[in-house]
Amino acid sequence: MKLALNFSLFLFFLFTFGDKSLSLSDYQIKNICKKEKMVLTCIKNLKEKRSILQKGKLIEIPIVPFKG
Repeated sequence: MKLALNFSLFLFFLFTFGDKSLSLSDYQIKNICKKEKMVLTCIKNLKEKRSILQKGKLIEIPIVPFKG
């Protein structure tokens, strides 16, 4: 019974989140890069990563620790 439940949950998440990749809009990119020192470079890099992601290739996302 537990195996059937785990398998059905796996299939549910697979079909729900399987082929969706959300990319940032131009407005969101501008808002993110507004805080950076080199705004144009930031915009260029994020738009390039967005196009690579939309083509289906993997990108590296750096993890920045939260400073509270």
